[in-house]
Amino acid sequence: MHRVLLLGGGKIGRMIADFLQKSGDYQVCVGDVDSASLERIGKLTGAETVQLDASNPEQLRAAMAGRNSVLSALSYRFNPQVAEAALDAGLSYFDLTEDIATTAAVRRVALQAAPGQIFMPQCGLAPGFISIVAHYLAQKFDRLDRVHMRVGALPQFPANNLKYNLTWSTDGLINEYCNPCEAIHEGALTQVLPLEGLESFSLDGVRYEAFNTSGGLGTLCETLEGRVRELNYRTIRYVGHREYMQFLLNELRLSERRELLKEILENAIPVTFQDVVVIFCNVTGWRKNQLVQLSDARKIYMRTIDGEPWSAIQITTASGVCAALDLHVAGKLPSQGFVKQEQINFDDFMENRFGRHYHGEGTTRFSRGYTEE
Repeated sequence: MHRVLLLGGGKIGRMIADFLQKSGDYQVCVGDVDSASLERIGKLTGAETVQLDASNPEQLRAAMAGRNSVLSALSYRFNPQVAEAALDAGLSYFDLTEDIATTAAVRRVALQAAPGQIFMPQCGLAPGFISIVAHYLAQKFDRLDRVHMRVGALPQFPANNLKYNLTWSTDGLINEYCNPCEAIHEGALTQVLPLEGLESFSLDGVRYEAFNTSGGLGTLCETLEGRVRELNYRTIRYVGHREYMQFLLNELRLSERRELLKEILENAIPVTFQDVVVIFCNVTGWRKNQLVQLSDARKIYMRTIDGEPWSAIQITTASGVCAALDLHVAGKLPSQGFVKQEQINFDDFMENRFGRHYHGEGTTRFSRGYTEE
């Protein structure tokens, strides 16, 4: 049985532990500094737990002893040290980070990976699944023109001026809103400003806006550079959200005081589990000398699984990293070193027992664009 150390017992960690433990194919140990979180996750999933401080290298290495893989559901700032410990302990490594610098640090660690040992960051929704589906669509073309990736985790029932509720890591959210964003424009790799590039669109009768945020496209700029004229990632929100965030981050300059911004958001914006994840990917290019657009659009809603209610962001994020681990164990990924999300075969992902949550119950699919005509 594959032995997994899962670091982080928060909202996403609980879902990951539940998926893996109930599959019957993984022996899961959850590590967290918070004893209350560990008690809750142990009762919910039956997984083994260990209290540890992820900033302590000795505690990390002790927890990794006898394990095959480590999954980090921690804040991105812990991940380089976790990757170093995994390298020393001989474990394969998976995380959910959207942070570009963190991914670069993990990539440097991966250069020393042993045979059979992989390092695979960015295994969630965005980055994660959105890169898998965008790359899949891109392969349908003889020559690419544009790749547009749009993702948002939104409350089903917005009830404040921001039209937003906290659904996952506040650190990650602030990172996305404040850090420079990678893109390809007119064929050249570039950086664009967060919150810029405002656009609007409708899906299923609902009006949305989207704007630049950092980290969502993972390594896809590197993969498609030289092959596409335009590639960008934007976060989806309800119309009006971006204007308020522009005021907070730029005019009040809270982007320069991130701890204060985090305190404000976590004390003023409620968490919700009644959410919806919106995924909208458009790829344009030439097929048989004709300019064609293929799209993937879907909404994934919160749902109850085995009698337990789970939010859409929990389901989608946990599905991504669990499917990546499953495919690694099954030998369907590269066997050594750094692995990109777009190296996952789309069909393998969608047929996986965890990946199926992207198209099963609780999902509305508006278009596929996969058929050969």
